[in-house]
Amino acid sequence: MRRLPLPSPRQVLRLGAPVDIWRKPAVSVVITAGAVNLTLLALGRLDLALYTTAGALCALYGHGLPYPARARTLAGVAGGTLLSTAAALTAAALTHSVAVLVVVSAVLAALHKLVCEAARIGPPGALIVTFTSTTCAFTPQRLADLPAHLALTALGATAAWLVCMAPALVRPLGPERILTARALDAAARLLADEPARRPAAPAARTALAAAVNAARPALTATSAATGGTPRRHAAAALERLLVRAESALAATHPLPDPATSALYRQWARDLRRNRPLPAVELTAAEAAELAATADGAPIAAPPPPRWHSLRPGSALLPIGLRVALGCTAAGWASTALGVGRPGWAVITAASVFQASAALSWQRAVQRVLGNLLGLLLFTALLPVSRSGQLALVLLALVGHFAAEATITRNYWLATTFVTPLALMMTEFGHYQPARAMVTDRWLDTCLGALTGLAACLLVTNRRTATRLDHALAAVHTATEAARTTTSHATAAAATARARLSHALVDLREATDVAAGEWRRPALPGTRITEAEQDGHRHLATLLGHRSDHRTGHGGHHHGGAGPAPTCP
Repeated sequence: MRRLPLPSPRQVLRLGAPVDIWRKPAVSVVITAGAVNLTLLALGRLDLALYTTAGALCALYGHGLPYPARARTLAGVAGGTLLSTAAALTAAALTHSVAVLVVVSAVLAALHKLVCEAARIGPPGALIVTFTSTTCAFTPQRLADLPAHLALTALGATAAWLVCMAPALVRPLGPERILTARALDAAARLLADEPARRPAAPAARTALAAAVNAARPALTATSAATGGTPRRHAAAALERLLVRAESALAATHPLPDPATSALYRQWARDLRRNRPLPAVELTAAEAAELAATADGAPIAAPPPPRWHSLRPGSALLPIGLRVALGCTAAGWASTALGVGRPGWAVITAASVFQASAALSWQRAVQRVLGNLLGLLLFTALLPVSRSGQLALVLLALVGHFAAEATITRNYWLATTFVTPLALMMTEFGHYQPARAMVTDRWLDTCLGALTGLAACLLVTNRRTATRLDHALAAVHTATEAARTTTSHATAAAATARARLSHALVDLREATDVAAGEWRRPALPGTRITEAEQDGHRHLATLLGHRSDHRTGHGGHHHGGAGPAPTCP
């Protein structure tokens, strides 16, 4: 058995680089929440902003997905938000028992966690829906008001869907450009010559494989569905760029290639800035793969069933149990100690639970620090926020933007802005005693973090070791399939390569999660290293034929060689 491997304080507090699309959720939520809440303000009913905001927060989801998948994801998030809000409001109308409302909120939080993880919903995950449902559960209700309140939530969700889908009118292939740019950036890091920009080779190879795995299904689906010659040409050009990026995996230990690395970075910048797509020259083997894709050959490995992770024995189920127990304990402890807002303790506990105990400990520290700084910020902003309802709404919108602008840099930094945002939202109906709110928030944050960590320690997750064994077996199977592939230029070889790439990425993820648990068996480090090395070696072999007979980098843009496709 092993003790919990805790990260260092520097790791917990270190600021990362912002992701390339951070502006999209930030701007979307500001537009959506601003539209619905400023309308309520103009109508003199800002007290209803809780319900419209619950729907408007759906605007935070799906920004990394192509538009068809985004439309489905947003509809699913909106439906889940409506169901959770309905359950919370019904509970609030039927009972005034705080203990019962805590249990309802905790069960909903666990369901949100399980469903979002199983559906691979992506950022911001389950916490936003848990925040809105828990807040609604502790807001007094009447059964007669429920239809109107749910209609307001549906209105906010509809506005979020429209705002998030609107860019498709001007940049229909914008998400596919971003996915391809990320693959090019990963290939550039693999080939970089500067030690600071070139991470360890195994990590860089896995990162590139993951980026290709994310982009290929989207591009394949887009190429099959895209209508109109300009868009079809643009989708084909993106596929060619993705093939070039993946070819960086053809060498097990690639030598630094600063010229190609710089070229890939330039291509990635061009994609993000909506510049003309570069004309990329492919080898005969690469062109044959794209032709096979166009003919319907299954180049991309099919993903596992969406609800596969909820089967009995899944490593996700103990996390759901942690959420249910930890949130219940947090709410009950807050009630027993006489703290005025047990819902905040429930939300804090829900925010703590991550994929492993080590990550949960890190998140708890970040949550506590961010709340402390956020309470100081809220106190400093009181003269402005109390100057009128318009100032309150505008400050809340600034908080939305600031939180989304910083969430990918570090959670504690984003929580610094989320905390005053949450406190201001509670005052949409009427102003409340600031000292009591600050005190309750701080106590509930500490209680939620402590009970969340206690749940992580009490509910062990040894199933992560089982998941690791399954991932090792999958890599072994995929490697054997790659080993027995007779020709490297066939669709069957491409499918075998895609399956091996997915298996290697899943193995690295399973290893990282298992390493963060405590009271677990020792990890089979030698087997993991050998499986990764053997898998990457065979992946490189399957890609080796691509490097033959390429006459140049193909770094020129469409110009004299023919008309450039309009950049969607």
